[in-house]
Amino acid sequence: MPTPPPGSGPLVSAHAALVLVGAVVVGIVVGVLTFFGGGPAAAAVLAGLTAFGAATVALHKLIA
Repeated sequence: MPTPPPGSGPLVSAHAALVLVGAVVVGIVVGVLTFFGGGPAAAAVLAGLTAFGAATVALHKLIA
């Protein structure tokens, strides 16, 4: 097996992956709870996307 060329690290760092996966989970939970709470589907999507954005910023600052 040939060795990879120097400087070919991972595509995404572990920190970025953890932050994004956590934000996706938060966004999905908020969207599903909004939908099951009686909100229309469009409102649930917007709530989930808003939660994803807010969670991305918050988790980036919290997880070092």
